[in-house]
Amino acid sequence: MRDHLFCTACRREFPIDSAFPRCDGCNEPLEVSISRAKPSIKTDAPRLLERFLDFMPLASLHAGISLGEGDTPLVKSSAAARETGIDRLFFKNEALNPTWSFKDRGTIACIEHALNLGYERIGTVSTGNMAASVAAYGARAGLQTYILVGSNLPEEKIAPIAIYSPRLILVDGDYGDLYFRSLEIGKQRGVYFMNSDVPFRVEGSKTIAFEICEQMGFEVPDNLVVPVSSGGNFRGIIKGFEEFLEAGLIDGLPRFIAAQADGCSPIADAFENNREAVERIVKPNTIAKAIANPYPPSGNQVLRKLRQHGGIAMTVSDAEIESAQELLARDGIFGQPAAAAPLAAVRKLVSQGTISGTQSVACVVSGAGVKSMSHLAAKEYQGTRIAIEKLQDVFR
Repeated sequence: MRDHLFCTACRREFPIDSAFPRCDGCNEPLEVSISRAKPSIKTDAPRLLERFLDFMPLASLHAGISLGEGDTPLVKSSAAARETGIDRLFFKNEALNPTWSFKDRGTIACIEHALNLGYERIGTVSTGNMAASVAAYGARAGLQTYILVGSNLPEEKIAPIAIYSPRLILVDGDYGDLYFRSLEIGKQRGVYFMNSDVPFRVEGSKTIAFEICEQMGFEVPDNLVVPVSSGGNFRGIIKGFEEFLEAGLIDGLPRFIAAQADGCSPIADAFENNREAVERIVKPNTIAKAIANPYPPSGNQVLRKLRQHGGIAMTVSDAEIESAQELLARDGIFGQPAAAAPLAAVRKLVSQGTISGTQSVACVVSGAGVKSMSHLAAKEYQGTRIAIEKLQDVFR
């Protein structure tokens, strides 16, 4: 059987060289199926996709495209471990990717696919992290790049996108509709839109799981907690563990836990109410803007995967997120609010008795705190002011 795409709902198959990421029958997301006899890790390869090329639907890679994505540290917690009572608590710090978020993994995989198909124009719809990532890699690859963002995007997020000189377009209208509209425009106008859950972005995200397995000596954590927005990154991480299990590199799967903000939680709401499909959130309201997707395009597939593997979807409040962000900082990691949602979820699950101190937990820190600082400006983060003549008094 050759590599191909298949619909995650109806299982209909599509050619691997298709750039359109949704099933034209049921409109659910497509996913890659790879045919490999016995895939292995190329441990001596210097680049992320080279190392895991046997697990990727890419025959070859282009030179000069990588920015050094991946290989992010798995940090063993000290402060948060003491506070939660979980000795084996780890943070996969995706803030240390080239554009400060996990998005770079999926972007490089999509760029490789787009170049293989001969595209000269690429684009994405984003609230910030993915926009910066696609703009950076588009510039690196010399591709004409279109970045579509909501017209209400905070000013602090515009400059980190515009610096790469893409065609930056602020769009009035419903953000959830913008995702699907862009895909149709891409099909009609020859633009490869690498939105949040397209198949090759999911392929890039699964390398997070691969690295966690490597860094834990191929013993999986008992629990893996991921902040979830569109659902593409979560799908990729689950897929990565599944593929390593199938290849015989690990013996089991973690319990997958999806963390959402209670001000925008379409997946957690559907999970809690035993619904098969997500419902649109009319008025998202959370400081965790990076996971405030009112109608996640992979929401239904996330629900299917959670139920298949006995996972959990849950919500945390903005207050819990802010508190977790401060606790995360005590471990030396400055994550954006969305990136602190997993730690907030861990605290909640420990208090409920769902996670015990004897279990291991890995949290995905999805992006850097410098990406979202407006909520911090409203708080008092001030030093002590003193005259230089009295400086010695500070050290008594």
